[in-house]
Amino acid sequence: MTEKEKMLKGEWHDANFDVNLLRERQKAESLCFDFNMSRPGSQEQISALKKILGVEIPKGLTVLAPVYFDYGTSTHFNDGVFVNHGCYFMDGGTITIGKNVFIGPYCGFYTASHPMNFTDRNKGLERALPIYIGDNCWFGANVTVLQGVTIGSGCVIAAGSVITRDLPENSLAAGVPASVKKHIKQ
Repeated sequence: MTEKEKMLKGEWHDANFDVNLLRERQKAESLCFDFNMSRPGSQEQISALKKILGVEIPKGLTVLAPVYFDYGTSTHFNDGVFVNHGCYFMDGGTITIGKNVFIGPYCGFYTASHPMNFTDRNKGLERALPIYIGDNCWFGANVTVLQGVTIGSGCVIAAGSVITRDLPENSLAAGVPASVKKHIKQ
């Protein structure tokens, strides 16, 4: 089994020294550079985003520069998503973002973790677990979402929050680590 196959299955894999994964991340970094250095809204920028994501652009998707992806092809946006400046998608595991999600500036979505044991960590081992975000969510500025988290539809995440566990639909969450503060009546 290749290191990429292990990564996509959520197994421990060599993310730091595997030549193929390094090549894929370098390609994504180069494409992000092209996107980030293009005139906003230009055909050049749209073309770079298509190449990063590896798909046609969903209807109404807005991504503001700068933006960063580890791979790009493991992040899946739906229609009507807005991504503000400075966001980072560490997408070794898949990141799925529902319809009409608003993502504030400097948010980070981190699917990877490393072993606690430094001997294994120094070998370049990593495990990436998927992140799933339902429809109609709103993320304030500087929100961090960690690996393996599912956020239900209709959630609002307060600025600066760190999401470490699943959130039920229609929750207002805040804090470090974030907790549900109230249920939102939709």
